Amino acid sequence: MSHMKHSIKMIACDLDGTLLKTDKTISERTKTALVKCREAGIKVIFATGRGGSSARVVPAELFDGYITMNGAVTRTRDAVVYSRLIPYEIARPFLVDCDRRGLSIASETGDMHYTNFKIPDEWLDVVKNYEITDFSQHDKDAEKLYTFGLTSEDVLFVEERLPGELYMIAANDDLVMIMHKGATKSKALAELARVWEIAQSEIAAFGDDLNDVDMLEYASVGVAMENAHDEVKAAAGFICRGNDEDGVARWIEEMIL
Repeated sequence: MSHMKHSIKMIACDLDGTLLKTDKTISERTKTALVKCREAGIKVIFATGRGGSSARVVPAELFDGYITMNGAVTRTRDAVVYSRLIPYEIARPFLVDCDRRGLSIASETGDMHYTNFKIPDEWLDVVKNYEITDFSQHDKDAEKLYTFGLTSEDVLFVEERLPGELYMIAANDDLVMIMHKGATKSKALAELARVWEIAQSEIAAFGDDLNDVDMLEYASVGVAMENAHDEVKAAAGFICRGNDEDGVARWIEEMIL
């Protein structure tokens, strides 16, 4: 495997269930591995479904680039390089329909959540700012829409009304995320690679959840966590130890450093 040491020039890591331990912290061993990668000239980025809350769980200075909201907003340290938001004109009728059905639904942009429900206490570490919203008047473009607690009938309702420009994806913990079709981790990763002139064959990616599959398939080296969904493992070329066992750091130490 030693040939890999020379060939990887960019590493992309999901956060929850991957880089973060279950208690949402990042270990010293993991931080050290990322620092060593950057010292070796390897670009390190995170790719998450989170928005503004990502800055509260990992130190920004560990990374060269940031893919947030599954790719809806992608930045280097200097600039936004890729952005695929959901125009409010498309989102509004859909949000109104879901609200009328009694679904809990939200439109998220920046660090703000526009919701039709009171945020549960256990979310308050992630969701700092929210506003109960009349969606019929809503005029903010969204980085992401999300809903949860859906019955199978609700899922069909949402699928039938989903505007053609959008897609939905289920995540761990009962959450359904709705994104612009251009907002995927792989498309965002490809744009960062283009900016930095890095070939697809020089990219490694780590993930555990369904929104990581396209990124693991796009990267030349796709690594699934031991705690990943079976579908994610099937899309990966490698499996590393779990997120509570410094899986990413161990793999980087052995295979890249």
